[in-house]
Amino acid sequence: MAPARITRLLKEGQSGDQVEVRGWVRTRRDSKQGFSFIELNDGSCMANLQVVVDANVEGYESTIKDVSTGASVAVTGKLNESPGKGQRIELHADSLKLLGTADAQNYPLQKKRHSFEFLREIAHLRPRTNTFGAIARVRNAISSAIHNFFQERGFLYIQTPIITTSDCEGAGELFQVTTLDLVRLAKLQTEIDFTQDFFGKPASLTVSGQLEAEIYATSVGDCYTFGPTFRAENSNTTRHLAEFWMVEPEMPFYELNDNMALAEEFIRYVIRQVLETCPEDMEFFNLRIDKTVLETLNNITENDFIRLPYTEAITILEGSGQEFEYPVEWGRDLQSEHERFLTETHFKQPVILYDYPRTIKPFYMRCNDDDKTVRAMDVLVPRVGEIIGGSQREERLDVLTDRMTECQLDPDDYWWYLDLRRYGTVPHSGFGLGLERLVQLVTGMTNIRDCIPFPRTPKNAEF
Repeated sequence: MAPARITRLLKEGQSGDQVEVRGWVRTRRDSKQGFSFIELNDGSCMANLQVVVDANVEGYESTIKDVSTGASVAVTGKLNESPGKGQRIELHADSLKLLGTADAQNYPLQKKRHSFEFLREIAHLRPRTNTFGAIARVRNAISSAIHNFFQERGFLYIQTPIITTSDCEGAGELFQVTTLDLVRLAKLQTEIDFTQDFFGKPASLTVSGQLEAEIYATSVGDCYTFGPTFRAENSNTTRHLAEFWMVEPEMPFYELNDNMALAEEFIRYVIRQVLETCPEDMEFFNLRIDKTVLETLNNITENDFIRLPYTEAITILEGSGQEFEYPVEWGRDLQSEHERFLTETHFKQPVILYDYPRTIKPFYMRCNDDDKTVRAMDVLVPRVGEIIGGSQREERLDVLTDRMTECQLDPDDYWWYLDLRRYGTVPHSGFGLGLERLVQLVTGMTNIRDCIPFPRTPKNAEF
């Protein structure tokens, strides 16, 4: 029979039920009365199931000595009411099978608490800890809620290319994709002929699926893409990854206000779903990681998001009397410290800034009539700062072409994107949310490298 999941047994299991469980041993202690207690966990929840193995269980003497922390076992037996505090039931074993041993002397995960820096070095084992098991479950709940939100509203889920020949952001921080023999070319010191490459032209890993999503938004209606994106930014901060997952909805006929309303509704929905589906994990984060996590999330779900033009935000920051590490000046992008001041100190609730200077935003954002700003918006939340970035897209062919030139991009490279403005152009909008940034917000983790199973950062591509 299929093994029962421990999370279900702890919630629904009844005394007298005959079950089989499989998992990894957290601890084992032996009684002088001739039996052992095993704390078993299968990753389905935070709690362990206590297994009582009597000495008369077949193979007890030959097996129990190898049932150490980290070992994997299969146990069948009967659930009984537990006399111990903090647990409703326990499993009394009829059989115990050792599936895989773990060298107790060398097993890296001991009872003591390990630093997150150390756990990144053993990313293949860190999901077995309470913290990273909980992060995995919350990340799963967030992903499920993202799909639910858009599917309930009739959005079409599309898959955009991971390999692309277009730089959506125009920043040039791209990972090149090639089949050329770079070692040989370096020795020859010859100019690279990309016509001989696999795609016949320079190609890279995508930084965004937005441009391709616009194709479908202007054909089949509201849609979204949810997949990996890559940025070769040489940044070793707690907020940046080289590989991360992005959610990018695109909506035809949406203007900026519609876009802001959807983004606010989206954030509220996802957080509420996680709080509802992962209460034990969220209590753990609030107790062990950041005692303000639940307070922060409730602030986001219970308060309307303030909408504020970028220009007014600059005025507030300049007049705050606060000393910032980065200068505040109209025309500069806001830093995390500025965003957090607005959300945590000044307004004490989420903020949506809009109408940013055109010089600091990508070419595809719709220009305002003042010729100085674009219809961009950023959703800022306490503790994290920017959580969503989006805009109304530029639907006017002549303005878009001029903006490409202004941003030193060749319009010929984006001929298909310009065609969308030639054939039935419409106002449309969209936004992007980094999954790991949202995981960081929800869990209270301080380093984004702990919010993805296998972080990719400068000089680090292990596992």
